[in-house]
Amino acid sequence: MSRVGKKPIQLPAGAQASLADGKIKVKGPKGELELALTDAVEVNIAGTTVNVKPLRENTAFGRAIWGTTRANIAAMAKGVTEGFTKTLEMVGVGYRAALKGNDLQLQIGLSHDVLVQMPKGIKVEVPKPTEIRISGSDKQLVGQMAAVIRGYKPPEPFLGKGIKLAGERIRRKEGKKK
Repeated sequence: MSRVGKKPIQLPAGAQASLADGKIKVKGPKGELELALTDAVEVNIAGTTVNVKPLRENTAFGRAIWGTTRANIAAMAKGVTEGFTKTLEMVGVGYRAALKGNDLQLQIGLSHDVLVQMPKGIKVEVPKPTEIRISGSDKQLVGQMAAVIRGYKPPEPFLGKGIKLAGERIRRKEGKKK
């Protein structure tokens, strides 16, 4: 039994959900998101409450997708009303970020600047040259873009140089001793 799947989803003020063609759409002030539903779950919308029920509760896939679907719908409801934000920090001498139109330009110790194109629905801010703030309504897309940017120069364990998530703790290694 899914403990997450049992909880009904209360839509925040300003969010509306609708079902059509095996998809659930959630609209809000920050945009509209859509999720394709599997045939293993049933979604019911009653006013501002969304309930997810499994159709195949006795299978492992049915139980797993039940909680996952409920969590995805809850994230969609939060995203279209509040939005999601990830903050990245750059550590290293000469490491800088700047906006070039809608793209992000990174100087991370390579022979060339790295230009990262942002997809539609993602907003990037650079409040300081060593801080990048990614925001949007789609939780998965915000996290994916943060992972892509971090992947260009992940933090290394000896000096801690690289791009890391704000609040991420880097396990440091002791250097070579004579």
